[in-house]
This record gives sequence, C-alpha cells and structure tokens, in this order.
Amino acid sequence: MNHEDFMKEAIKLSLENMRAGKWGPFGAVVVKDGEIVGRGANNVTSLNDPTAHAEVSAIRDACKNLGTFQLEWCTIYTSCEPCPMCLWAIYRARPEAMYYANSKEDAAAINFDDQFIYEELERKLEERKLPIYKLDNTEAIKVFQERSDKNDKITY
Repeated sequence: MNHEDFMKEAIKLSLENMRAGKWGPFGAVVVKDGEIVGRGANNVTSLNDPTAHAEVSAIRDACKNLGTFQLEWCTIYTSCEPCPMCLWAIYRARPEAMYYANSKEDAAAINFDDQFIYEELERKLEERKLPIYKLDNTEAIKVFQERSDKNDKITY
C-alpha cells in the first residue's frame, strides 16, 4: 500500500461513520511498517465525548494495539487537517509524519470551524472567552517535586 491507499482508508472510515449516523465526517489511520495499526472515526456525538475525534481515536487504537504511548516509526493519515486538540495529540504521539486530505478551510465551509480555538490560543489567559483562574499550588507543586525526584520515572 502507498500514501494514497492509506488516505483512501481514512476517507472510507469518515464516509462509513457519517453514513452510520455518527455525523462527524472524519476518519484517520495510523500506519507502521506498511500496515494499519490504528483506526479512528469521529464519534463525538455518538459517544457523548468531545475528545472522540478521528485522530485521537486512531492514536488511542494504535497505542493500545502496539502496547506503547508513543507512535515513533508511525505515520498518521487523516481525512481532514486536524483541529488544535488533535494536532496536539499527534505531536504528543510523536509520529514520523502526518498526511491530510481536506483543509481546515474545507471543514469550516461545512460548519466544522475551529478558527475560534486558534484565535483563543493566541490570546493571553485573562483575555480568553472562558474564564480561567489560577489557584494556590502549594500542594500541587509537591507532587511535581516528588515526581522530579523519582529515579524510576518514565519520560515522555
């Protein structure tokens, strides 16, 4: 299989998902050594889970199947340019590369517009639409310090 074949599989997942009434027309696959090791489709409304985007679902599936929390040596194919949450998840998974078909502008044209999030990320915390407050971290910082002192921690 080649890049186009893997993208066709991601697009097929998006189409099947949409036609099954799960609404989000997005699909993604994770590939390692020429084999699909993870699949995902948008299930936000069917699972009542705002994080159940195709890319996140495919990453979760691949990590489960490979027994790892990072996808080094893998490639992600997604039917649409990822939203900010999915892009962050992709970076955290550390694949070798990502390929996409539809652009974020194509998604916005059918009312899947994440421009608001992109704009919010550029604002200072105190200027964002969602009120965000910092509380005392005296106890929380102790947990960070304890983790920092551990000799057996897993770095990611």
